[in-house]
Amino acid sequence: MATFSQSTIEKSSDMIQDFLCSTCEEEKLEESADYYCESCVKFYCRKCIHSHGQLFKKHSPHGRSDMKKWPVAKKVEDFLLKCAVHKEENLAMFCKDHSQLCCNNCAFLNHRYFIICFVSKLRRKYKEVKLQLL
Repeated sequence: MATFSQSTIEKSSDMIQDFLCSTCEEEKLEESADYYCESCVKFYCRKCIHSHGQLFKKHSPHGRSDMKKWPVAKKVEDFLLKCAVHKEENLAMFCKDHSQLCCNNCAFLNHRYFIICFVSKLRRKYKEVKLQLL
């Protein structure tokens, strides 16, 4: 699967980095992806999407104008799940009283007297509600 080009997180940049074309990446090239195909679970640049379209006529790739259908990059997901205070810790709990996500250290130090819910439980609940809405 395509990877996120060198992470903005690692560079400490405000620049938005793009996904890389899966096909070009296999050839050791770093070409920004312009399309994502859900059927293939791959990203394609403008050049490679043409070949993909000829081979897979029934696939419907999503362009940049429809990026909400693209997956979240693993590095971005990992970054979003890290504690802002304890950078090496993952967010694991949600303090209902403070409406705040927290790692185990923060939960113990700052939220121990309040009702805390595990993030994994919240994810399951979110998926259940999402399925009910469909």
